[in-house]
Amino acid sequence: MNLPYTGGCACGAVRYSTPHAPVFQNHCQCRDCQRRSGTGHGSWLTFASSAELALTGELRHWETVGDSGNTKIHTFCPLCGTSVALRFTAMPDLVAVPAGSLDEPARFAPQAVTYRVRGLTWDRVDPSLTAFERMPG
Repeated sequence: MNLPYTGGCACGAVRYSTPHAPVFQNHCQCRDCQRRSGTGHGSWLTFASSAELALTGELRHWETVGDSGNTKIHTFCPLCGTSVALRFTAMPDLVAVPAGSLDEPARFAPQAVTYRVRGLTWDRVDPSLTAFERMPG
């Protein structure tokens, strides 16, 4: 039996849990992830069922258009500003959580690098990972 994936924001006011394993784990070097993280990439675990990600606490949302041209909906804690979930209007069933927000961040096992075309020379990620110029289809 798999243990649930749990996590939350930095101040503890927002929590999440899902009983399912992620379907994709990646480092994303798109411009949005760079801006949001304040570094060269974001690290994400993506789950197949956004309906089965239980979120508790007060949440705020903001939208942005990603490098793909599709809208992304960021969910964050209004107290500390920590990002806790990311949804995609083009793929509404999926939901991603930042690897650093996990209660057990060592469970993150990246499989790929996405948006390598936006990669910065000073942001070196594991060269053994499969790298996609954009998001794989």
